[in-house]
Amino acid sequence: MFPALIPAIPFLSACILMLCWRRIGRTAVTVVGCGSIALSALVALVIVGQLAANGQQPVVQHVWNWLQAGGFTAGIDLRIDALSAMFVLVITLVGFLIHVYATGYMADDPDYSRFFACMNLFVGAMLVLVMADNLLLLYFGWEGVGLCSYLLIGFWYKDPANNYAARKAFIVTRVGDTAMAIALFLLFQYTGTLEIPGILSSAAQQWTTGSPMVTLIACLLLGGAVGKSAQLPLQTWLPDAMAGPTPVSALIHAATMVTAGVYLLARTHTLFELAPDAQAATAIIGAVTLVLAGFSALVQTDIKRVLAYSTVSQIGYMFLALGCGAWSAAVFHFVTHAFFKALLFMSAGAIIVALHHEQDLFKMGGLKKQLKAVYWVFLIGAASLAAIPFVTAGFYSKDQIIWLAWSAAGGHPALWVAALLGALLTGMYTFRMFFLVFYGDAKTHVHHLPGKAMMIPLYILAVLSVVAGFVELPHTLGHLTLVTDWLLPVLPQVTVVQESAALEWLSQGISALLALSGIGLAYTWVIRRPKGMSDFLEMPALEWFRGHWARGWDFDRLYDVLLVHPFVYLSRVNRKDLVDRLYTGIARLMEVCHQLLARTQSGILRWYILGVVLGAVAILSVLIWRIYE
Repeated sequence: MFPALIPAIPFLSACILMLCWRRIGRTAVTVVGCGSIALSALVALVIVGQLAANGQQPVVQHVWNWLQAGGFTAGIDLRIDALSAMFVLVITLVGFLIHVYATGYMADDPDYSRFFACMNLFVGAMLVLVMADNLLLLYFGWEGVGLCSYLLIGFWYKDPANNYAARKAFIVTRVGDTAMAIALFLLFQYTGTLEIPGILSSAAQQWTTGSPMVTLIACLLLGGAVGKSAQLPLQTWLPDAMAGPTPVSALIHAATMVTAGVYLLARTHTLFELAPDAQAATAIIGAVTLVLAGFSALVQTDIKRVLAYSTVSQIGYMFLALGCGAWSAAVFHFVTHAFFKALLFMSAGAIIVALHHEQDLFKMGGLKKQLKAVYWVFLIGAASLAAIPFVTAGFYSKDQIIWLAWSAAGGHPALWVAALLGALLTGMYTFRMFFLVFYGDAKTHVHHLPGKAMMIPLYILAVLSVVAGFVELPHTLGHLTLVTDWLLPVLPQVTVVQESAALEWLSQGISALLALSGIGLAYTWVIRRPKGMSDFLEMPALEWFRGHWARGWDFDRLYDVLLVHPFVYLSRVNRKDLVDRLYTGIARLMEVCHQLLARTQSGILRWYILGVVLGAVAILSVLIWRIYE
């Protein structure tokens, strides 16, 4: 079995859908669009099975030499090892469920074929990113998912707001991509290769811990990851990315794009271990982001924007784990997050469709009886996001990160406090959303119930959102568990400075208590005393904070003042600079020449004859002069 088939099948299906969309019907589009992802997932399962049977020896395939210039060679080389295998399985399996769901969600869309072409291209690019054996090919997939996100966020391009959101996502992530590109140049200059195994082996030999150059390279890679994974200070694009169709939101937030930064940092972990300052910065960025995004999610009125800010917050937990050296814990949370976040987004999409594309939380309510099946799957997803103890996957992955934020070698009490505050906020905003949607008085009529194509993927993801956490049992330090054991050949085990089962259980108990307290506050906020809570939040002392939280802490305004407005001002001042005047002068000269030549076209025959005679006389005069010269 060849690893290249995994991304090749989605790419091929995307080409078929783009070239033949006028000639095939919707049924054929569905078969090609969904079937290709299913086939890719099947190939991935077979290869991962071979990987496990062979003692986790990486499966590497050289497809062809891509670039060769001087001493630089880059090939289309794909690698399946323990780390990439987990990402490939999540991308293909969750991606397939999202595709099946999309057949129901997008059933009436006139651009049905274009949608699935872009979705398959998106999945293919993400698979190239996580399977690349060299950083140049990884960067190709990295830019591919950026392009596809632009196409899908602005899918409904007739609305200018959607086009703005797509451009914003594309431009903001380019900031991080530029930093990453500079890191690649530096890595090649100092290591002589962009092959990932070669870089990791030579880096440990060439640089000592804390070396300025390796710190600079790690910070540049962190910049790339921050942009793609929507972390502080480049997090502003992700909430606006909700302009795309809900299946797109599920794919971006659960299985692709925003997790690319997590994969990049985990894949280049050796560089960050050699750069403690960059690794500490990763943890701090994750901790601050998860708290700020939690506050913003707390006051949103759009159901998809609540989930968008929750994604920013949960990716912050992953960055926190990476910064603490808990590499496997970050990957484990990526897996569980993919399941329950896809479940929540797709459940929200089912609600939006049932309410005729209504997304305002305060125009919903009372849907528990009308959408019973959606109620239960949404409850499971919300419980996992809020990390309800013992029965949800989110508890086992997130609480592991919270404990390691204190006990790991890269941890710190301040990081632990931030993670606990995030747990409280998560319980509050998640169940505020849940209670507003399903309880209280109904404010919008349910037009129709979601069909089987939308509900079956939700049932599967609901099961995974519960059982996926149990692969890490027993959940005590000093014991290797399934995910950690699987990733040991690729990622180092976390270094724990406080090995105490009692303290770990205490940390989990505090986290669980805060999560349940957040749910209790949300219940009081929405169900028990909504008037008193609204009066409290509308107090002048809190109104300022509430406005800033709702606007994402006004980062957009800050960037407008610091970057956009000065750039626009300088552009207007420089609008008529010397270079522009030079080109304008050339254009005007051509216009004058055109006007002079146009006057010769008078339409009077005698003038044309006179011109021919004068031309002939001139030619004969030149010839006679040349002869007698």
